[in-house]
Amino acid sequence: MKLSSLGDVLHNIPILWDIRSRFPNAQIDWVVEEGYVHLLTPLLGRDGFRGIDRIIPFGLRRWKKSLFSGKSWSEFFAFKAVLQEVNYDVVIETQGLLKSALVCTLVKKNHGAVVAGLANATEFSGYEPLARAFYNHLVQVPFRCHAVDRSRYVTCSALNLPLIDRSEKVQFYPVSYVDEIGIGKALKLQKPYILFFHSTAREAKRWANTNWVLLGKKLSDLGYLIVLPWGSTPEKNISNELSVQIPGSLVPSAFSIEEAFSVIANSALVVGVDTGLTHMAAVLNKPTVEIYSDSPRWKTEGYWSENIRNVGDIQKPPTVEDVTKAGLDLLA
Repeated sequence: MKLSSLGDVLHNIPILWDIRSRFPNAQIDWVVEEGYVHLLTPLLGRDGFRGIDRIIPFGLRRWKKSLFSGKSWSEFFAFKAVLQEVNYDVVIETQGLLKSALVCTLVKKNHGAVVAGLANATEFSGYEPLARAFYNHLVQVPFRCHAVDRSRYVTCSALNLPLIDRSEKVQFYPVSYVDEIGIGKALKLQKPYILFFHSTAREAKRWANTNWVLLGKKLSDLGYLIVLPWGSTPEKNISNELSVQIPGSLVPSAFSIEEAFSVIANSALVVGVDTGLTHMAAVLNKPTVEIYSDSPRWKTEGYWSENIRNVGDIQKPPTVEDVTKAGLDLLA
């Protein structure tokens, strides 16, 4: 049970592999907000690997916009019917929010089933204490806990397994899938390109526009095309503002989460702030520089690959020189 958002869903994926390696014949289903289903479809069983057996889309964000609509309620009951097609032995809820805890109550469970969730908040993460009332197995985790590690704490306790820590491989997508999406010609560009994910939902997490321009000019001088994606009108305006100042840069059309896999997989480098698409690049093991300006690096940093550089920290944004050095190191 990990409903949203983009980065949270991505950082929950390793527990799928953790469970599957220990219980290869288990049925593993995942409830997720419908907007993030594309993050999980590559994990459906393929190429001899039994991944997720069922992805169960949840439309809460859309339903909340029309609570009194018959269509919304009809879709909710259809969701409930699909969810209850299976009786479960274990329900793992790693988010600690009331909405996901309430979905746990809808699950059909076998006698003695474990419903595991967080017993406590972790620093800088959303947590709703009332959610604890809906679990029968509370898991205490460290106050400072990386998103991947937190999910592993809950999973291991729920399944009565020894704690899986950073000494064990962190895996996200099958290698064959990552190789496959890397073959395409994303954006149909001839020139090697570098993605700048400059925007995020919280303004304080952004890196200064002047820094992006200086970095863009340095990398453009080396022959790379700077691509400035966006996801909303304000973000598009920022991309356009940066593009005017970075020679030969490109502001592409909007692309979906599904299309983002290919766009990222075919880039030479990704530089981005602490946001979902930057984490997607790290998860895909692409050369990635993660910039932290007003969020703690320990919470989501990509620690599982030599292809990732994490720079800056909470209230300690990195300099242009820091980011340039990290990027050139990866491009070398």
